[in-house]
Amino acid sequence: MHVLVIGASKGVGLETVKAALAAGHRVRAFARSAERIDLSDPNLEKRRGDALNSEDVDRALDGVDAVIQALGVPGKDLMAPVTLFSKATRVLVPAMERRGVKRLVAVTGFGAGDSRDAVSLLQRIPFRLFLGRAYDDKGVQERLIKESGLDWTIVRPGILLPGPASGRAKALAEPSQWRNGVVSRADVADFLVKQIASTEYLRRAPVLVRF
Repeated sequence: MHVLVIGASKGVGLETVKAALAAGHRVRAFARSAERIDLSDPNLEKRRGDALNSEDVDRALDGVDAVIQALGVPGKDLMAPVTLFSKATRVLVPAMERRGVKRLVAVTGFGAGDSRDAVSLLQRIPFRLFLGRAYDDKGVQERLIKESGLDWTIVRPGILLPGPASGRAKALAEPSQWRNGVVSRADVADFLVKQIASTEYLRRAPVLVRF
């Protein structure tokens, strides 16, 4: 398939580009610093653009079959108001609907949306202090996606770790199962890529942690 990865220059987005190429997909890696992505592959197109710019996003959607939205913000920005996730989604969703691109796999995180209620009492204060602003915005992002007419899957990783894929990541689909944990970015990327052609978690928002 031809896959657009938004937020492709680092973190989960970069790992997703690698995983999608390894799975044999054609990848359009979209980021403001796309030209600095240190990968070379005949199936890789590096597309410089801003996820908040509707013209950039519309052009990036041309000819793709699915979109993986894997945006992130630097740690230094987490204490300030965060609006990137919701603003980018307000650009992306209508653009996908206009283009007729139906499949969206989006990364948020454990604690976003209705998974906030599953954050333990012990973790709740530090979570709100350090991640609250970002996760409030991720909650808006999730709502916008769920209200769309797209074929969406929202993936909520636990605490992200570096390192290779372990193959031990598990998707917790039922609210009674939701809990925090760790998971490597590479494991998240593998899961995201598998969802492109899968309907197992269609219109669902599983939590992803390592077992």
